[in-house]
Amino acid sequence: MAATKKKSGRENAPRKNTAPTATKPSVAKPLPKKQAIEQAKKGKTIRQVAAIPFRQGADGGIEVMLVTSRQTQRFIVPKGWPMPGKSGRKAATIEAQEEAGVIGKTLKQPAGSYSYWKRLTSSFARVNVTVYLLSVSDELANWPEASTRQRAWLKADDAATLIDEPELATLLKTLRLPADYFTCEAGSRSKRIVGAP
Repeated sequence: MAATKKKSGRENAPRKNTAPTATKPSVAKPLPKKQAIEQAKKGKTIRQVAAIPFRQGADGGIEVMLVTSRQTQRFIVPKGWPMPGKSGRKAATIEAQEEAGVIGKTLKQPAGSYSYWKRLTSSFARVNVTVYLLSVSDELANWPEASTRQRAWLKADDAATLIDEPELATLLKTLRLPADYFTCEAGSRSKRIVGAP
């Protein structure tokens, strides 16, 4: 009679296969911009998010920051494509830091929206942009797109005259904050230039 081995429970455990197996190459998900371009080619309206950086001017009114576009150097607001895993508000905040070099608190509710026609390689696409207000607390002396963009603080009405998109210009002209916004925020905000010599 053959001796029986005492089972330790390991015999029933699944064995690890140590031999290399052929795996399917992982395919990265398309970036939102690529997805948007594909939708645009099919005639669909695509979307972006934007930030209007703002601060209280010396006269107590609202000043907004515009940046120049990289290709045409016309004035625009910082904007970009939605980002996977991030809210529109967070994506707008990131775009403001990358394109305008500003940091601050982005208000929860969108300030509005506007539409424009974006030039693609061989056509145009209609883009709907959701706009968020960003209360600037810090301006960076150096930021990711500093070498390709200029920025300017302007009164909201003056900024509106420099904007090509009529709906965005109207949004800037009618820009309003809660009446006590600057009073409530005064204790928690102190604008400074970060990284300045």
